[in-house]
Amino acid sequence: MTELSSATTKVASYDVFLTRYLNPDGSLAAEPPAFAKDRDTARAMYELMVRTRLFDKKAVALQRTGQLGTYAAVLGQEAIGVAIGHALAADDIFIPAYREYAAQFARGVPMHSILQYWGGDERGMAYPAGTPSHHDFPLSVPIATHIPHAIGVAYAIKLKNERRVVLASCGDGATSKGDWYEAVSSAKVWNLPIVFLVNNNGWAISMPSHRQTGAQNYAQKGFAGGITGEQVDGNDVIATRAVLSAAIERARDGGGPSLVEALTYRLHDHTTADDARRYRPEAEVTAAWERCPVKRYKAYLETAGFWSQADEDALIAAGTAAAEAAAQTFTATQPQAPEAIFDHLYETLPKSMAWQREEVRARGPVGGGH
Repeated sequence: MTELSSATTKVASYDVFLTRYLNPDGSLAAEPPAFAKDRDTARAMYELMVRTRLFDKKAVALQRTGQLGTYAAVLGQEAIGVAIGHALAADDIFIPAYREYAAQFARGVPMHSILQYWGGDERGMAYPAGTPSHHDFPLSVPIATHIPHAIGVAYAIKLKNERRVVLASCGDGATSKGDWYEAVSSAKVWNLPIVFLVNNNGWAISMPSHRQTGAQNYAQKGFAGGITGEQVDGNDVIATRAVLSAAIERARDGGGPSLVEALTYRLHDHTTADDARRYRPEAEVTAAWERCPVKRYKAYLETAGFWSQADEDALIAAGTAAAEAAAQTFTATQPQAPEAIFDHLYETLPKSMAWQREEVRARGPVGGGH
């Protein structure tokens, strides 16, 4: 319908806004917020971004050499995790998917714990007591199944009248799942203190966005549930932190849920079990490297006088050493006893499983270590 008839009245309209402070070359697109002008804060964000990239490189190398299981690389998406880690308060709750390692590092998760998880050892998700991560949730590999859990946590916070916020991250593919839609609808009905972060890297494994959804963007999916939806340049760490901080504080003050779509690009394969060359044009990847978040933010810091080549050299050396130390801790960790798989399911193990546990224990370890 191109024109309104006398019987038809427009009853609603929705706008989606995109926030960006840094252009792809690192120059300013707009006056940045105060935190980006603070030298120590600005440097800390970059250091976490680079350390995460160096960790990622080491994790892929471990998998390629048979020392780690299938691993989901974060190459090209580091700015989003850094922004999450700096935007959340220590008492807030992070419910992640499986690529926001920088946020987990910022909240106290050791690097070797992430390696443990991808090595098949659930002890990697036992986050250290005394850190903000201790009340966060473990990584969620099944798509969107953690989003309803986030709703339950946010509802509990509201019932307890706490000034805490839940941030649940997911990929763009998760927004096509029923779990996700049901959660978004419930979030507004109950006016919960929650922020949904949709990490839009252009691909849901091998499925491009235009084949996955008919929506113009993922931010607009929030409107279906009655919540605010907006976009941010996910390769701009300043913009992503600013937008997430605003959404988090809005939720903390009783303003209800928000949906933030972070636009980024997956520079690596979906996981180390994938070969993106089968479905993704090389020219597209080459163009995406020009929007690299690390390159962009480093240029900004150098222009601002916050960063030097000596700083870069020292960071690369320290970050490489930290990643290597994490790998050594991981490979030196003794595997759990086989029967441990039964030990955290029930307070009291049912008789139907007790005999199975005993049988597994009697057989002992089978196969190698990690």
